[in-house]
Amino acid sequence: MIILDDADIDQAVELAHFALFFNQGQCCCAGSRTFVHERVYDEFVEKAKARALKRVVGDPFKKGVEQGPQIDEEQFKKILNYIQSGKDNGATLVSGGDRIGDKGYYIQPTIFSNVKDEMEIAREEIFGPVQSILKFNDLDEVIRRANATRYGLAAGVFTSNLEKANTLMRALRAGTVWINCYDVFDAAIPFGGFKMSGHGREKGIDSLKNYLQVKAVVTPIKNPAWL
Repeated sequence: MIILDDADIDQAVELAHFALFFNQGQCCCAGSRTFVHERVYDEFVEKAKARALKRVVGDPFKKGVEQGPQIDEEQFKKILNYIQSGKDNGATLVSGGDRIGDKGYYIQPTIFSNVKDEMEIAREEIFGPVQSILKFNDLDEVIRRANATRYGLAAGVFTSNLEKANTLMRALRAGTVWINCYDVFDAAIPFGGFKMSGHGREKGIDSLKNYLQVKAVVTPIKNPAWL
């Protein structure tokens, strides 16, 4: 996720929250790294914290509950280890940071600010409700840092400037780039990633190529115009 200083901050906060915490953060295209321009960084962090504190965690079959438990004990412990890593490496814990109660695999919606690129919580695919918020200064910097990962499934850009949106959508090494939205899908739009985020595409005409084998046929043509 990349939030520019000309973005609608309230919209960006809400959609960044959804992008990460949807399905307890257990989503292949979860927006776990959130890059925010330094001019709006503090405002974004405070509003992201307020939204996380309002998130309702509990029985996912009950009306109004936004977040249920993690899938199993193994993943639950793995996420808690990532959270501890963030604390140990010097990131600022903004909200959450622990389990909920002593029964079930429930984890508090967790946000870290002042996250550095080399920290484990910024490099690894956590697959849990842990949002890392990083600060950046300009487009060239954020493009370089956003692309400095072995993953490349999806990205989101929030800006009111069409030229900047075009620059970022072309430069980001991700299979899907959402502009001022996130997790919007259509059966006609191909979905897949770059680098370690897979090969080939699901959905759309490109998905049919997975079921095809290309054959090349070469034959000489006895025609002076060609040979």
